Amino acid sequence: MSQTATQKVTCLYPDLLRPIDKDGLGQLASKGKANPQHIVTLKARTVCEGQFRNLTYIRNLPAYVIDEPPHLLGEDTAPNPSEATLAALGACLSVGVHANATARGVALTKLELELEGDINVTAVWGVGDLDPAKKLGFTDIRVKITAEGDATREVIDDIIANANLWSPVANTLRNPVNVVVTTA
Repeated sequence: MSQTATQKVTCLYPDLLRPIDKDGLGQLASKGKANPQHIVTLKARTVCEGQFRNLTYIRNLPAYVIDEPPHLLGEDTAPNPSEATLAALGACLSVGVHANATARGVALTKLELELEGDINVTAVWGVGDLDPAKKLGFTDIRVKITAEGDATREVIDDIIANANLWSPVANTLRNPVNVVVTTA
């Protein structure tokens, strides 16, 4: 949608979220149904600037910055890796809710997600408490989704449940993933 068209939609429907192209969404859905085994490989390159500040390059976008807060010896210039994980989950769920709403013809007026996660950081990246029984990573993540639109609470709750069920990031966190780390 052009910037002008977006501005017109915003002016005509100031209380609605900026809409998704429903035809484009339908084409993506059809493409997925036609080739359900299709796998896409995503790529990123991370370069350490120093201390714990890292620049991650994705596609041709500006660097995505990751840092640590001062209590974890960082410069506090950006989210830390675990916070970025929460951000990725929140964004993925938001995309899913908005896409599902659009597919069902529901116009959303509000979509906000609050996330928090519990994580034990006492291993200090492998130089702290290295008890082999320690569970690493998030142990619990809580997401509160506030969504409003021109549908009943029941329909919106069903949209949220479906987006949660099919969220790639939520399922990456729920399910074991093969991770291979090698040296260059």
